[in-house]
Amino acid sequence: METAGLTWVWIFLALYIIYCLFWGLRGYFTERTSSGYTIGGRGIPMVAFMMAATAASFSGWTTVGHPGLIWMSGLAYAFASFYTLTIPITGSFFAKRNWMLGKRYGFVTPGDMYAYYYNNEGVRWLVVLTACLYGIFYSAVQLMAAGALFHWVTGYSSTVGAIFLAAVVWFYVMTGGLRASTWVGVIQMVLLVFAIIIIGGYTLHHFGGWTEMSQRVANMDQSMLEVPGFAKLTLYGGSWTSLMILTYMFALMGIQSSPAFTMWNFGNKNPKPFAWQQVFMSTFIVGFCLFFFTAFQGLGAAILEGNVLPEITSDADVVPMLMAKFLPPFALGICFIGLIAAMHSTAAPYIGTAGSILLRDVWWLKIRKKKGGHAEQIWVNRIFVTIITIIALVVGLTSKAALVMLGGLATAFGFIMYIPQLGVLWGLRWPGWGTFVGILVGMILVYLTYGVFKYPLTIHSAGWGTGVGLLFAYFIRLLGVKDDETCVERQRELRSWIDNVEKPSPRGQAWRKAMKIVVPVWFIFAIGPLCLLGNNAFSFAGFPALWSWQIVWWILGIIMMWALAFKAEMSAVTDEEIRRPAEEPYTVVEEVME
Repeated sequence: METAGLTWVWIFLALYIIYCLFWGLRGYFTERTSSGYTIGGRGIPMVAFMMAATAASFSGWTTVGHPGLIWMSGLAYAFASFYTLTIPITGSFFAKRNWMLGKRYGFVTPGDMYAYYYNNEGVRWLVVLTACLYGIFYSAVQLMAAGALFHWVTGYSSTVGAIFLAAVVWFYVMTGGLRASTWVGVIQMVLLVFAIIIIGGYTLHHFGGWTEMSQRVANMDQSMLEVPGFAKLTLYGGSWTSLMILTYMFALMGIQSSPAFTMWNFGNKNPKPFAWQQVFMSTFIVGFCLFFFTAFQGLGAAILEGNVLPEITSDADVVPMLMAKFLPPFALGICFIGLIAAMHSTAAPYIGTAGSILLRDVWWLKIRKKKGGHAEQIWVNRIFVTIITIIALVVGLTSKAALVMLGGLATAFGFIMYIPQLGVLWGLRWPGWGTFVGILVGMILVYLTYGVFKYPLTIHSAGWGTGVGLLFAYFIRLLGVKDDETCVERQRELRSWIDNVEKPSPRGQAWRKAMKIVVPVWFIFAIGPLCLLGNNAFSFAGFPALWSWQIVWWILGIIMMWALAFKAEMSAVTDEEIRRPAEEPYTVVEEVME
């Protein structure tokens, strides 16, 4: 690495660390309550959530792992760019209702909400386990990516880089809590977008522009430019068939149904940012970055490997090699810190919320029997954050899995949370023990279809876990298992209230009916079985047929997401929907009980 490039790298890294330390120390000296530390005192502002939640949704496995898998598997894997839509679709289903229930009932953790609704503490324990597994594996992805990047750019070992950068994120999460993570996430979002565009832009520039690069892409092996089929009858499916693409997108939908995002929903000042984050920040801005600039990086590396670039041995090395080869010193410094910021943007909230869930649901509720005060809760929370960080670091340094696939394992656990979310927020009917068994079976299936028989029938672990889990939840109901009267009364009261408050206008109701058809059709064509048509459907502007298909369905997806969030009123919010949860409190969860 040239001296000038390294100089800018260290300058930007120093500035970034100072910014992180500021927010961590600010939180350390200002957060005095447990809810202030864990969920930002339910006061996270609109702009902060919009940007931080977007950065946390995409992060290091997008900026580093995503181009790496395009290099490895071609345009079939590039369908993963559609998670710029499938992630916020989950948010549109759940985020607004999560906020309303959290505000009215005082829920701090998702375990609070699920255990109250189902009157079942077993569900709480499974949510704790899910939060820990999710936080550890997903944060490990970020630390793996950070270590690889640090090695390529600075020359230090990836282990040293991972430990050093883990220490930075640990400090501001441990000291400042969720509010600090959110405000650091604002600058992380800006840096993330700049990094993706700059690296992709310089890669494109190396070819002399799109005309020249498109000709090289057209001459690539056909296997890199098509989806290989619908499915494969195999116990070990590693091929990006249309069924694998669809169920992998299910896994990514688990990001905003995960326990961490539910806590973030609770922490917002109001639900106003949800629709804008889903439509504008995620679907449009990040979608633009992924469908063009990460594809430039991944396909560009595949074309240049062994010629302009040396042989690539790992998906984690693709982006660092492009940076080292093509970026001038100043741009290298910006992109380096942009990618580091992207990795931290996800590691921070997941480490923090996992620690908070351990604190609230295990230490304060079960061990201390609600006797711990604010100071004790905050300091024990910091201990749990430290433990989660260490475990994630160990997993990251010892795992040999591809970055995005390890991330897919983590988000598959998050997708299982659809089971309790659909029950609590939308009233799908199965008893509390059905929820418990459904989550437990789902977690077992996720493990078996990742660690034992990896992706059988080319169905991702998320599809197996949540699909079978839902079947078991209903099966418990069919066996005649019923909730007790206390539980039934709780559910009746909560359902009556939320359905009365979050009630769409007649126009919104009409849009919701239409979206029940539009959304499944979009899934089937864009990322489902009929995406196979994209292999030969049409092409334009030099884009191969499959890439053209992806771009068209992304544009249609923007329109669909806008209609879902705003016109169908799934995320758009009225003044009454903000007012009533505050004016009709029914607190069932205490913050401190001395």
